[in-house]
Amino acid sequence: MSTIEKPAKTQYPIHEILRDRWSPRAFSTESLSTETIGSLLEAARWAPSSNNLQPWRFIIATRDDTEAYEKLLSVINEFNRDWAKSAPLLLLAVAKQTKDNGKTNKSALHDLGLAVAQLTTQATAMDLYLHQMGGILPDKAREIYSIPDDYLVHTAIAVGYADDPETLPDKLAERERQERSRQPLSEFVFREWQTPAPQIED
Repeated sequence: MSTIEKPAKTQYPIHEILRDRWSPRAFSTESLSTETIGSLLEAARWAPSSNNLQPWRFIIATRDDTEAYEKLLSVINEFNRDWAKSAPLLLLAVAKQTKDNGKTNKSALHDLGLAVAQLTTQATAMDLYLHQMGGILPDKAREIYSIPDDYLVHTAIAVGYADDPETLPDKLAERERQERSRQPLSEFVFREWQTPAPQIED
């Protein structure tokens, strides 16, 4: 198996787990143990949330459970389905948008993001990779899983060990090999609006 390491070229030092994380599309079909999956979800469980409401919900399926896996795969759009179908674990990330009193939880998506971020960090620490997908069919997911209206079907996530990019179609394999990039800090860190903070140097 020939996988690619793509450490971030950072402006300042960061933890190697954050530096080494990236989102491949080439996944090995190697199964994940129940304990491994449990550790990933445990990391999400302990994410911070507004008023400790923990609005995240995850529907999961493994390739070992063909019926559940095909069901979850069916709510991912065709482009993403073509490569995600190799990943041993799929998740559908959902956010509860209301509090117990019926009022809107404005922090729901923020907190779902925190839970996924902790899951991602745990995965990287275990030499696993994730690829999050906005390209899903939320209405279909709501229908086949009977998801209530006050829950937002947000993203799907493929999880597993990285595989050789050559397993992908040519265009995706080429994208897999491209160098990672980000905007410089000065583009999004300000002292005042659109005025870069003096502590940040390009």
